[in-house]
Amino acid sequence: MSQNSLLNVSNNELEIIEFIIDEKQPDGKVYSGHYGINVAKVLEIIRLPNITSVPSKCDPSVLGTFNLRGRVLPILNLAAWLGKEMATEENTKVIVTEFSGVQAAFMVSSVTSIHRMTWDRIEPPNQYVQAYSRESITGVLRIQDRVLFILDMEKILASLDSTLDMSQVEVDTSPVEGAGQFHLLVADDSSSLRNVMQSSLEKSGFQVTAVGSGRAAWDFLMHTREEAQAKGKELTDVVHLVISDIEMPEMDGHMLTAKIRETPGLSTLPIILFSSLITDALYEKGVKVGADRQVSKPDLPGLNKIIREVISEKLNK
Repeated sequence: MSQNSLLNVSNNELEIIEFIIDEKQPDGKVYSGHYGINVAKVLEIIRLPNITSVPSKCDPSVLGTFNLRGRVLPILNLAAWLGKEMATEENTKVIVTEFSGVQAAFMVSSVTSIHRMTWDRIEPPNQYVQAYSRESITGVLRIQDRVLFILDMEKILASLDSTLDMSQVEVDTSPVEGAGQFHLLVADDSSSLRNVMQSSLEKSGFQVTAVGSGRAAWDFLMHTREEAQAKGKELTDVVHLVISDIEMPEMDGHMLTAKIRETPGLSTLPIILFSSLITDALYEKGVKVGADRQVSKPDLPGLNKIIREVISEKLNK
């Protein structure tokens, strides 16, 4: 897919890299598990490099580090983190990633193809899939005769480095004068992060509704608009700010923002995009769709301040 296509503000599209982990079964047979990762998170795919072991490593899935053109990166055995034993393969590949301002690499059995699609092809995982996967799956994709699991790479890294765990960071919860008059809508597919954001914003005094996808956020806005109109009000009288993740099943944050901007009665609603994927290209797309602010997830501790700034600028309050 061309970069221009990915930046199209109305296509709700993404590219998924499909990779395989060949899992060794107790009976000696090999099962091939199919997984996916957003192309936007991938820097490159390389052969397995020479690895330097890390002294006193505390997790068996951490293989060590390697040198990639002057950068020393950690490398993780993804199968081991998932609780599986990877069958030995000559063509083992390494996916080098960058998100939330962190570069890391993941060892997999093979990388097969890239799939172009719209976000509505990505299904949210049900409660059983989440429970059985340690809540490490953010989406499910059906392709022909197989199912791809979209892994929560942020959660995987955060489990190994507590400084990357957004659910554990200290968030500004200081009271905000007049916050009770503002109703904020938060959309994020990570339940732990969604709960942290809702809790911290409510402690600051805001009214908060939290949902798990862009589609759920849009449905909430449409339902709330109908209720408001029945009372002779506009939606913007009862919902004052949207805070949305970018990567979400069914509808991403860019599409949500574009739909809000093109809908009469909603177009002036302030929007903050909040994501681990604020690359230069995606920032440009965020500008095109009309986001008022774009914030990287590592900046979560300062979200309260940004919300106050947006309310002051856009609502003059």
